[in-house]
Formats: sequence, C-alpha cells, structure tokens
Amino acid sequence: MAAAEDVRRIALSLPETEEKLAWGMPTFRVRGKIFVSLADDDASIGIKCPIEERAELIASEPEKFFVRPGHDDNFAWLRVRLAALDDDEELRAILLDSWRQAAPRKLAEAYDGDEAPAV
Repeated sequence: MAAAEDVRRIALSLPETEEKLAWGMPTFRVRGKIFVSLADDDASIGIKCPIEERAELIASEPEKFFVRPGHDDNFAWLRVRLAALDDDEELRAILLDSWRQAAPRKLAEAYDGDEAPAV
C-alpha cells in the first residue's frame, strides 16, 4: 500500500520537481506546473489525466480511480486512492505519466525514466 511519503519520495525524484503548499496541501510541480497533489487526509492524490481518458479508468478500476463531482468535472484531473495501489512501481508509473503531461515537451522527451534528462 502506498503512503504520502512514497508519493513525496517518488515525485521529488523526477527531474526539476519541487514541493509547494497550495490550498493547505502539498503539491508537486515541474517548472511551476502541478502534476500531483496530496489530499488533506493523505489517503488519495490528484493527478493530471486527460478528461477523455477518465471514464474508462474509473470504469475499469473504481476502487482505485475517482473524481470529485463538482470539483474535477471540467479539469484534466483524476483522483487515486493510495491504499488501492499495488506497489511502488504502480505509483511511480502513475506519477511519471502525470509528470510527463505537465513537463515541458523537451524535458519530458529527454527523460527516459531512470536518469536525469540530458537537456
């Protein structure tokens, strides 16, 4: 089961990521753009996700993925329940995907997932 500290550790390992409080919650940003936020109860995270992909993810794993009605409706965000994640590898894949959506194109393309980018 993933925890808030796992989110922090993995997110901060991604290139040019910094942690910043917003709305009273920790957020993680790449070059100023948020790619993940921890919920105030540390039980879930918000990640970037194309709106057109959300319904399929929620339908396939509703115990893992959800949106907050009225809050996430018009935004490219998805919520993930940390307790439903299988392991650090799954959490890392989710965070990396969200990071790639927020990162500038050249930075995202230069990062291979294991090392610092060559930009």
